[in-house]
Amino acid sequence: MSKIVKLKKGFDINLAGKAQKQIANTPPSDTFAIKPTDFVGMTRPKLLVAEGDSVKAGTPVLYDKMQENVMICSPVSGEVVEVKRGAKRKLLEIKILADKEIEYENFQTYNVSDIKSLSREEATAQMTKGGVWANIIQRPFGVIAKEEDTPKSIFISAFDTHPLAADLAFTLKGEEEAFKTGIEILKKFTEGPIHINHDLNGEVSSVFSGIEGVQHNKFSGPHPAGNVGVQIHHIDPIAKGDLIWTVSPYGVAQIGKLFSKGVYDASKVIALAGSEVTEPQYYKTLTGACINKMVEGNLKQDHVRYISGNVLTGEKIDADGYLGFYHNSVVVIPEGDFEEAFGWILPTTKKLSFHRAFGLLSFLNSSKKEYVVNTNTHGEKRAFVMTGAFEKVVPMDIYCDYLFKAVLSEDYENMEALGIYEVIEEDIALCEFIDVSKHDLQAMLREGLTLIQTS
Repeated sequence: MSKIVKLKKGFDINLAGKAQKQIANTPPSDTFAIKPTDFVGMTRPKLLVAEGDSVKAGTPVLYDKMQENVMICSPVSGEVVEVKRGAKRKLLEIKILADKEIEYENFQTYNVSDIKSLSREEATAQMTKGGVWANIIQRPFGVIAKEEDTPKSIFISAFDTHPLAADLAFTLKGEEEAFKTGIEILKKFTEGPIHINHDLNGEVSSVFSGIEGVQHNKFSGPHPAGNVGVQIHHIDPIAKGDLIWTVSPYGVAQIGKLFSKGVYDASKVIALAGSEVTEPQYYKTLTGACINKMVEGNLKQDHVRYISGNVLTGEKIDADGYLGFYHNSVVVIPEGDFEEAFGWILPTTKKLSFHRAFGLLSFLNSSKKEYVVNTNTHGEKRAFVMTGAFEKVVPMDIYCDYLFKAVLSEDYENMEALGIYEVIEEDIALCEFIDVSKHDLQAMLREGLTLIQTS
């Protein structure tokens, strides 16, 4: 039975530079990169290729020794030109010089009737070998799901409320059949419901509306209403011992194409957005693409921060950096490496503030006003101040102040009691944004999740 959930807590960050719904023509990227750091919880990545090797789209490139069957595959065909490592030989990137025409590894194809008779074991084997299993994320902990587990339900958020987020329906236009096939495959992995969650105030796209045998729910409210973790909390909360899987709409479609076309298709439509982009719009590319040709000649200035993903949870990359595996946007905002004397007290209406500080005159700001923000934290780290503000931006029954303190003190019992199983970094990213103490709360939460997971 579908549900309607109306949320009041949260905070919309209305930024300038939203991507216009048009797909730009740009030359394809010359190089692509697979980054093991994209995969949370992958602690022991093992390489399957070396510099100079030739690969096809769908060729396994690496795997995690803790899940040896789950392959991470090349998005293109070409030559492995660099294996980049960091401190202590940590594997950072596998760079591939792409061919002009992509060649694909061939996997078995299935028609509609074949898919219905397909066993879970057969589906698992193709997904793990074909590179699409990494789209399935387990809650709690936000790591790649284990193939032997059975979740009590599967959640898919069909909308994104992050600032400057890509329109998911627009990025999946034309992928209706692939999405439907992906849902049929996912049904083999749970006896519980598959939840597809929509924006109550928006029109349900044809990509998602024709799906049967699933539960359609609707949510309204400010960010993080579009976060799948918030949706799980209000539909099917996670208790200790529970497992829920989440998949992005793009991941569902990619799973579907592996079975219907028999190829690992890494093509995606992403948004290039941000106040410093001259023409913010959408681009058709592939996972792991270099962003240099998208941003070249398309910026208002050079002193900027490139972010793969969104401004709250994304990853800082260079102008010749690479799109992350799970990301469907690249955001460019001004760099904030400067000091501002009395910045918090000087009267102004140009700055975005959740706390409505007197100097910012935030009470005069319109909710529809678009802001240009930079990466400046407007202050240094200081003692952990408990303001009670975190609970105003997290629409979940969690006392975030106390949860963070339990993590700092490595208090396992209180971490569990205070709801750590229900959250990952994106669910508390707004806490970090409004934190007057300037702490890295997302990194702090991940430390707590790792402690619980490995205990």
